[in-house]
Amino acid sequence: MVCRVTGRPNEWLAMFANEFRKGHSMKTALYASAAVIALAAFGTNAAYAQSRDTIQIAGSSTVLPFASIVAEEFANAFPDFNAPNVAGGGSGGGKRQLCEGVGEATLDIANSSSKMSASELESCQTNGVTDVREVVFGYDGIVFATGIDQGDFALEPVHLYKAIAAQVPVDGELVDNPYTNWSEIDASLPDQAIFVAIPGTNHGTREVFDQRVLEAGCEAAELPEMEEEAMEAACLTPRQDVVVEIAGDYTETLARLQSNPEAVGVFGLSFYDQNRDTLKVATVSGIEPSLDTIAAGDYPVSRPLQFYVKGAHIGVIPGIEDYVAFFLSEQMAGAGGTLEAAGLVPASSEFLAAQLDAFNSAEQYQP
Repeated sequence: MVCRVTGRPNEWLAMFANEFRKGHSMKTALYASAAVIALAAFGTNAAYAQSRDTIQIAGSSTVLPFASIVAEEFANAFPDFNAPNVAGGGSGGGKRQLCEGVGEATLDIANSSSKMSASELESCQTNGVTDVREVVFGYDGIVFATGIDQGDFALEPVHLYKAIAAQVPVDGELVDNPYTNWSEIDASLPDQAIFVAIPGTNHGTREVFDQRVLEAGCEAAELPEMEEEAMEAACLTPRQDVVVEIAGDYTETLARLQSNPEAVGVFGLSFYDQNRDTLKVATVSGIEPSLDTIAAGDYPVSRPLQFYVKGAHIGVIPGIEDYVAFFLSEQMAGAGGTLEAAGLVPASSEFLAAQLDAFNSAEQYQP
C-alpha cells in the first residue's frame, strides 16, 4: 500500500527538503523523513502534531524529580531540541492523559510509579493509542516518616492497617476503628496520637501502598470470614477521622507534617532523602529503607519506576527516542549516575540496556 501525504504534510516535506539543501545536518533530514512518514500514517490529525516541537510529559510525583533532572540535562546535551515539559498530576492522571488519543493536544510520555493495568491499556487502545512502550529505569521505596523530633517507629504492615482502616477486627468481630494512639495498637510503638497522611487514589504510590501494606496488614490481622467484596472494602477503606488522603505531591504531605509533627506521612525514598534534616523514617519489618536495602530486595515496600511512551508520536514529536536513550544512559540512570545522587535506586547496566533494546524494537507493553 502506498501512503500519499496531502495538504500541509506536503508543505512540511518541501520545507525540510529546502532546509537540507541549504546545508542542515543529516540528523535534521532523518527527523524530517520520520515526521513525514508518521504524518502520512496518522492522516489529517497528525499534521498538527508536527507543529509542536516540545515533548510533553506528566504523571507520577515520585518520578517527577527524576524526569525533571533528565529533561534539564537533555536540553544541555542536545541543544537542537527543546527541553521536555515535565508536569506532575499523579501516575493515574498521567496514564489517563496518555490514553486520551493521538495528536498535538495529547501527552507523549506518562511517568508512573505503578504498572499500567489491563483496564488502563484497554482505555488506550479504545482511543487509538495502540503502540504503548514501557520503560523501567530504576527502583524506589515507600517510606513512613514523622517529624525528626518524634518517637521511633518500628512498624509492621499490621500496625499500619490497624491505624488506618475504617474498620478493624476486635475479639473476632469487625468494628469501627477504636484506636486513637499508636501504643494502643502495640505497646512497642510511641505513645503518640494517630494521624496519617497517605497518597490519594490518583497516585501510583497509593496502589503500591494498598498492595504491600494494607492488604498484607489486613491478612495478618485475621479478619472474620466474609464475602470477597466485603473483605476488599474492609482491607482498603481508610478511616476519615485521623487519615487524610493527599491528592497533591509530597510537598503537600510534608506541609501536613510541618503543621502536625506527630503525623506519619507516606513518601518516596528519594523525597525523604532530600528532607532528612526535618524527617525521621520508620523501619518496616525491622528493615530501614535505604538505597542498599532496596537494591538488595530486603526492604519490603519497594517498587519499580517507569514511564510509558506513545509510540505513534515517535518521529513526529522531535527528540523522543533521544530522550529515552539519554534517560537510560549510565550517566543518568546507571550506578553512580546523576539520578542515583538524587535518590534513585539504580538498575544494572544490563537491565537498562535491555530496556532500551525493547523500546527501540517497538516492543508493546503487556500487563
